[in-house]
Amino acid sequence: MTSEQIAGIVAERREAFSAGITKPLAWRREQLTGIRRMLTEHGAEFEAALAADLHRSPTETQLADINVILAEVSHALKNLKSWTTPKRVSLPLALQPGRGWVIREPLGVVLVIAPWNYPIQLLLGPVVAALAAGNAVVMKPSELAPATSAVFARLVPDYLDARAVSVVEGAVPETTALLEQRFDHIFYTGGARVGRIVAAAAAKHLTPVTLELGGKSPVYVDDSVDLEAAAKRIAWGKFLNAGQTCVAPDYLMATREVIDRVVPLIDAAVHELYGSDPQASGDYARIVSPARFEALTALLGDGTVASGGQTDAADKYIAPTVLTDVADDSRIMGEEIFGPILPVIEVTGADDAIRRIAAGDKPLSLYVFTNDDRVRKAFLRGTSSGAVGFNAALIQQTVIGLPFGGVGESGMGRYRGEAGFTTLSNEKAVLSKPLKPESMTMIFPPYTKRVDSFARGLLRRLS
Repeated sequence: MTSEQIAGIVAERREAFSAGITKPLAWRREQLTGIRRMLTEHGAEFEAALAADLHRSPTETQLADINVILAEVSHALKNLKSWTTPKRVSLPLALQPGRGWVIREPLGVVLVIAPWNYPIQLLLGPVVAALAAGNAVVMKPSELAPATSAVFARLVPDYLDARAVSVVEGAVPETTALLEQRFDHIFYTGGARVGRIVAAAAAKHLTPVTLELGGKSPVYVDDSVDLEAAAKRIAWGKFLNAGQTCVAPDYLMATREVIDRVVPLIDAAVHELYGSDPQASGDYARIVSPARFEALTALLGDGTVASGGQTDAADKYIAPTVLTDVADDSRIMGEEIFGPILPVIEVTGADDAIRRIAAGDKPLSLYVFTNDDRVRKAFLRGTSSGAVGFNAALIQQTVIGLPFGGVGESGMGRYRGEAGFTTLSNEKAVLSKPLKPESMTMIFPPYTKRVDSFARGLLRRLS
C-alpha cells in the first residue's frame, strides 16, 4: 500500500468523524456489537489463524484472546450510558449561582498498532475503547501474525462501519506511512525501541500516545507459600504462549533454600501442563520467527540449564527452560526475554529483591508469592510497577475493572474498561453562570482594601 493510499484512508476516517457519524451512542453500540458478532461467528477462523501464526491451541486462543475481548465488549455496552453522562462538579461560593460539569467527548481519529503475540486481544482491546468513546479508528495488525491480520482485513469491513473503521495491513513501510499522518491519538503495543519511534513521530503533530511496552517483570517467592502451588502458577504464567507475553514473569528471585525447592517443582509443573515432551503437546506454542528463535537460543548459555533446554530450529521450538547460576551482568538479565526461558536469581530475602527491582527500570508487572503481609506491604512501598500480582501471574490483565498499563520504560497510559474509555476521550470542562445576580464583585478591580482583605481571607480559608 502506498503512502498516498494510506493518507487517503486516514483522510476518509477524518471525514467520517467530522460528519458526526461516530458520535451517537447507537452507532457506538452497533460497532461494539459488531465486534462481538465477528468473534463469535468466526471464532473458528481466528483459532485457525492463531494456530498457523503461533501454533496456538484453539482453547488458548479462546481464553487469552477472544474471551477477553468479549468481556471487554460486554462491559462497555453495560456502562456506556454512565460513562457518557456529564459529571456534575460543585462550584465555590464566589461563583454561585452557577453550574459546572465534565463532558467526555471523542478525540477524533485513533490509530491502533498491535503486536503479534496476542493479535486479537491487543488489537481489539484498544479498538473497543476507541469505538465506545466515539472515535474513528485505523487498525494496524502485526505483519508477524499474517494469518490473523488477513482475517481482520477480510472481516472488519463486514462487521464494522467502513466509513469510520479500516484495517491497514503491511510491515514497516506501511507503519511508517501511517505515522506520518496526523492522528488524534496513537495507541501502540510492542517493544520500547519501536515505542520511542512511535512517540517521536507523534510528537511532530503533538499527538498524545498510549504506549503499552514491556520489560523485565520479576517474580519473588518465599517459603511462606505452598511452593508446589506457586510453581504451577509461575510455570503457567511464564510458558503460556511460549513465554511471548508482555506481562509474563521474566525472572525469578528467591533465597538459595527456596530455589533448591522451587526449581524442581517448576519442572514438575511443566510436565503436568505440557507432558514429558512439550514439543508434542498441542497446547504449547512456538517462537514467532527464525530470527527470534536464534536470539533466544543464544541466551541459553547465560546460565546452567536446570530443566528444559531442548531446541528445534526447523519447528521454531524452545522447550520451557529454567536457568540457574545466572549472573546479574549477563545478556539475559539485560533485556526483556520474551520467550520460554526463566532465569533464577539468588537473593538474601525480600529486602534484597526490592532493592534490585527498585534499582532497575520500572516493570510492567511484579509478582510476589508470599503470605507474609509485611512482605507484601514492603513490595508495594518499595517498588513501582504497572501492576502487582500477589500469588498470581498474568491474570490481572484480564480483569476489566483493573486499569492496565506500564510506567517509565514499561509504558505510559492505561486502558481496560473505563480507563480505556477515559484515555481515548477528551474530558471537556464546562461552566455556566448567569449574568445576574453578579456574585463576582469581590474579585473585580479596583482592588480596594476590602477586596484585598477578601482575597487574603479566601486564601486562608482554602489552605
